Amino acid sequence: MSILASLTPRKGLRVLITAGASGIGKHITDGFIEAGARVHISDINSDALNDAIGGPITGTLANSASPEDTKQLFTQAMLNLGGLDVVIANSGIAGPTATIDDVSPEDWDETLEVNLKGAYLAAHHSSNELIKSKGLFIAMSSAAGRLPYAFRTPYSASKWGVVGLAKSLAAELGPKGVRANAILPGIVQGPRMDGVISARAEQTGVSFEEMRNTYLAKVSLRRMVSPQDIASMCLFLSSPGGSNISGQALSVCGGVETL
Repeated sequence: MSILASLTPRKGLRVLITAGASGIGKHITDGFIEAGARVHISDINSDALNDAIGGPITGTLANSASPEDTKQLFTQAMLNLGGLDVVIANSGIAGPTATIDDVSPEDWDETLEVNLKGAYLAAHHSSNELIKSKGLFIAMSSAAGRLPYAFRTPYSASKWGVVGLAKSLAAELGPKGVRANAILPGIVQGPRMDGVISARAEQTGVSFEEMRNTYLAKVSLRRMVSPQDIASMCLFLSSPGGSNISGQALSVCGGVETL
């Protein structure tokens, strides 16, 4: 196999992506479809899910933090795909922007439930199938999973946990041929990041544009990354060229130096 060919996933991969109907997840789904994969997605938004499914894309309406929903998701995925080669735990929420004394226990719990427990549930239900296929588990963390993030403590804590989950899975399942990695996006273009910037701007009494520039000043390249950048990393890790990458926290961030 040539080096160039090794950078493309093999056709026919059986892929499950949580929160795969919009945002970063939609770009990841589209990338795998372009590579000739069969994809089963979940999403909590029924309209987005219905718009996304069709042809090689099947889907399940599911809350990734729900054990019952996640069990049903994997049951349906197995019926549709017959096995799993790649599982991407992509579901996540931004959580509150607040000082620690203003973060409610309810907001803390919700953020960790979706971001960290959701990744655990995906790993819990997929590990045996990934052992059979010697497959790949990808957990979506964040630059906030390697850096402190003031006023975003629930989010950062959950994303540090996701890195620990991925690295521990790699150590546990590696001897059985399974790879596990975390991807750490930086400041990603899109509505979620716009919401984060707006909340921080309102909290500090500055304009959206000023706060956006403050965020970008912390990035070496002085620009946001695109959802497609994250999808490209997922595809690379799923290709033969990525077959010896495991137990890693891989930043796709443009060089975020601080948050």
